[in-house]
Amino acid sequence: MNGPFTYSELADLMKASAGISADPMEMEIRPEAEFGEFGLDSLGLIAVVSELEQRYGLPLGQDAEACKSPAQLVEFVNAQITSGV
Repeated sequence: MNGPFTYSELADLMKASAGISADPMEMEIRPEAEFGEFGLDSLGLIAVVSELEQRYGLPLGQDAEACKSPAQLVEFVNAQITSGV
């Protein structure tokens, strides 16, 4: 899988990894809204980050898990994909 990581992919991962249905357009419109507003808790975010690590073959770890909003996570993941770290 090649970047960029999108809100649509994030919504798909939230559904697959945490069972949370979130509208990617809503996340894009309100990117700074916290994950809790979309129904995703910290354990769900850990599941999403774990799946991202597997998909992209990159260690994202606690920095990704510390993201509080969709915008922060999308930006962080895209930076990691771009740098290859």
